[in-house]
Amino acid sequence: MKFLEFDGVGRVSRIGLGTWQFGSREWGYGDQYATGAARDIVTRARALGVTLFDTAEVYGLGKSERILGDALGDERAEVAVASKIMPVAPIPAIVKQRARASAKRLQLTRIPLYQIHQSNPLVPDSVIMPGMRDLLDDGVIGAVGVSNYSLARWQKADAALGRPVISNQVHFSLAHPGALDDLVPFAERENRMVIAYSPLAQGLLGGKYGPDNRPGGVRALNPLFGTENLRRVEPLLDTLRDVAADVDAKPAQVALAWLISLPGVVAIPGASSVEQLEFNVAAADVELTPAARDALTDAARGFQPVSTGEYVTELVKEKLGRG
Repeated sequence: MKFLEFDGVGRVSRIGLGTWQFGSREWGYGDQYATGAARDIVTRARALGVTLFDTAEVYGLGKSERILGDALGDERAEVAVASKIMPVAPIPAIVKQRARASAKRLQLTRIPLYQIHQSNPLVPDSVIMPGMRDLLDDGVIGAVGVSNYSLARWQKADAALGRPVISNQVHFSLAHPGALDDLVPFAERENRMVIAYSPLAQGLLGGKYGPDNRPGGVRALNPLFGTENLRRVEPLLDTLRDVAADVDAKPAQVALAWLISLPGVVAIPGASSVEQLEFNVAAADVELTPAARDALTDAARGFQPVSTGEYVTELVKEKLGRG
């Protein structure tokens, strides 16, 4: 395993574990999963050196935090647990109350990384950050992060906190490489961290889906799995397959390895089984040559998916065609 280190958070594994699914019934993870597989996944993650575990108060309406806290057991205070607050009415008193509620569900006296789940378009960070600053001063949290912030908003959050906002958790993968343009250079320059969620684009980067093999369920609603986008992504998937063959790995592992080869970037794939967790963690051992990394970056920048509006039009046409 590879690691980064940050004041207040500690040692952060470059491959972490996203636990949004632990309390998520829409993906088929019910109570039995929570008390069985989830615990096994967390236990195995610790054995493999994973130290970053990401959750949020809205994941299963607090269930994910409870499940994670229980599963970590006596080690919960020794790892980099990251949770998030949804910034609804984020005045200082409410921010502090909700942080303490998350800490209680996690069975922690201190949350190493506490993140604002998304930017509030109506409330500036000058309103939100005094509460976060009080949490830092009181030792309830170790560091402040944000999520789904633009670079400009991240920098404003920095100024509002009066201390470094050490991380920004964003949608980032070979299929969604926008963070390369400004967030990654900023993180490298300022010793910050970009946390990549959906790093495998809901399985798209595993290479098994195509125009004639589209997924069902929740994934069917993702525009990336539209027929036209599955055509457009083929050059990227071909590059992934070529690199994977060269390094004796799977395309999804190469996709994760590419992310964590970037300065300041960590990835938090989810895992529905111990086997999937082991598969993801093995990506930390995949070494990419500069040429392979550049080829993947070029292929990622070359992927231009259709817009959401075009995807909706495509769906309507397909439905009418089938009728």
